[in-house]
Amino acid sequence: MPDAVSGPNRFARDLFAPLPARYDRLAEVLSFGQNGQWRAAMVDHVVPADGVILDVASGTAGVALQLAERSRARVVGVDLTEEMLRQGQRRVAAAGMGDRVQLVAGRAERLPFPDGHFDALTFTYLLRYVQDPQATLAELARVLKPGGTMASLEFCVPAGAPWRPAWWAYTRLALPAGGLLLGGREWYRVGRFLGPNISAHYRRYPVPWTVQAWQEAGFTQVGTRIMSLGGGLVMWGKRAGA
Repeated sequence: MPDAVSGPNRFARDLFAPLPARYDRLAEVLSFGQNGQWRAAMVDHVVPADGVILDVASGTAGVALQLAERSRARVVGVDLTEEMLRQGQRRVAAAGMGDRVQLVAGRAERLPFPDGHFDALTFTYLLRYVQDPQATLAELARVLKPGGTMASLEFCVPAGAPWRPAWWAYTRLALPAGGLLLGGREWYRVGRFLGPNISAHYRRYPVPWTVQAWQEAGFTQVGTRIMSLGGGLVMWGKRAGA
């Protein structure tokens, strides 16, 4: 069991707990297939030949399974929401990856692993759900070996016309309606939450701030790739000290 949660952690757990059964299918439908492309672009930056990879905010193990399929590495997925992890366990078993992928409950801000334990690390849609993104990045760096690569995927906000107004209309109007139609009240709640939450996050923590935060956490060669006209952000960097 992860340690006691509060604030953004508790909200994230309560938001995602009802979603696992249809999470992966609806995430693809409601993102017009972009979620899978963004994940693949992130994984491209981190896959080592072997070793151990940590996937933080692993959810239903979609990224963890990709990492295992594209390498000989062992993968550990950690997530706050145990309902998501149970669905992930079913997916891992169905894929015959039980000997390669391990899922554990835990918090990104206080990972249950020793210093320098992992050869690579990924995280997805994480920083909007933690109290202190800078401290969380430092904790992720702590468990990564010097010279190891970290990559992340987050939603982003398009810049300028016409894409920013179109993104605003989709996230505020079409996404909640689509969530309600395809997934019921739980997905309607997610749809209502996402757009305002993403906008608020980038008002407080714009992309240049995030790049600097990675650097202050001990990462070098930090790169960014804006995807899908600004809807997604993939980042990567190397843990200093190799």
